[in-house]
Amino acid sequence: MTYRELFRIPSFPRLATGVLLARTASQMMLLTLVLFVLQRFHSPSLAGITVFLSIAPGVALSPIAGALLDRHGRVRLITLDYLVGTVTLALIAGLDFGGQLTPWVLLPIVAVSSLTCAQSNSGARSLIPLIVPKPPWDRANALDSIAYALTMGVGPASAGALTAWAGPRLALIVTAAVFLLAAALIIRLPEPIAANRSRAVLAEAWAGLTYVLIRNPALRGIALVVSIMNLGYGVLLVALPVMVLQRLHGGPALVGTLWAVFGLASIPSALVAGRISSEGRERLVMVFCDVVAGLGVAVLAFAGNVWLVAAVMLIAGLSNGPFDVSMFSMRQRRTDPAWYGRAFAVSMGLNWAGQPIGSAISGPVIHLGLTVTFLVAAAFMLVAAGLVRWVIPVEPAGTIPTESARQSRRDRPVEESPSSAEQGAG
Repeated sequence: MTYRELFRIPSFPRLATGVLLARTASQMMLLTLVLFVLQRFHSPSLAGITVFLSIAPGVALSPIAGALLDRHGRVRLITLDYLVGTVTLALIAGLDFGGQLTPWVLLPIVAVSSLTCAQSNSGARSLIPLIVPKPPWDRANALDSIAYALTMGVGPASAGALTAWAGPRLALIVTAAVFLLAAALIIRLPEPIAANRSRAVLAEAWAGLTYVLIRNPALRGIALVVSIMNLGYGVLLVALPVMVLQRLHGGPALVGTLWAVFGLASIPSALVAGRISSEGRERLVMVFCDVVAGLGVAVLAFAGNVWLVAAVMLIAGLSNGPFDVSMFSMRQRRTDPAWYGRAFAVSMGLNWAGQPIGSAISGPVIHLGLTVTFLVAAAFMLVAAGLVRWVIPVEPAGTIPTESARQSRRDRPVEESPSSAEQGAG
């Protein structure tokens, strides 16, 4: 199956378009919030806390989000999150316009906006193996990675340009409008059959958590590696704007452009990676790409001109595409289809856990100097690379640990058997 044929699968084009818009809005939101806090309150520490609260509450609730996805379906919960993003961003902009926005008002609103994010992130990701048949998963995951890369380019660039042109308030309003458009597209998707489970939501959430952390060593290892790697990216998210504004004497538009270089560079590498099956080579690809990104971020500690910074972001972006394709495909191959909602929500939540923590600690670390900050970020990435071969077990791709399979068969409803799920996806 070619990339073009993927878009002939029913529901896939609408899903891809809606998710692309929503991820663009998410990337715009993160950078806009950082620039907003730096311009309004002049505090890197507050910017780090804002990023932390925009992600961490949703990560904490990811097991419950996964249980809700498996129980009540995905489309309606994805739509709910996009609408929450629309309302909260519009509220921040409105309060700022009225002069009523303080840090103690901003932070609770940002925290509320993150409560439902796991529903859209995990819901959209778990829809892919339900809609797309198994053979072209690498290509579908490549397109998913490309969507992330494209939004990491377009989102920050748009946020930076809008902030430079008309201020962060307009950037917040435009971001809210993009979330609303994504909701309008996603809400019309047909809902895959949801399980009619008899256990309580908290019991299902706990089952998903134990499935990832105890019974599925591959998912547990992925969560550890990616969360540590994202500690570095969380530090970078705050440190890069501070570097541009203070060391390079640039503006918001330059910050957005540098992140755009990172995101757009991921597109060709992900496209190539999707054409080559990663089965059996996922760990090797992850190690190599993570080492390249870590060494690149270490160079930022001593960078003194924008061209060197742009070159580092280009190299890091090129390494990001193959890493995502390999990691996404490994997670799908080693997860029982009956656990897609819960397992993906917990796994993605744990993966993301590093980013808000990294952003939160970036403020105090920045006070020690930007050189130390970038070296700390690079160290997190290199440690993650060193852990891959130790914590992610070697297993034949496409298999599920025996105990996990037995447990999933005991818990699986009839309509979610692997065969029926694959037939429905086909």
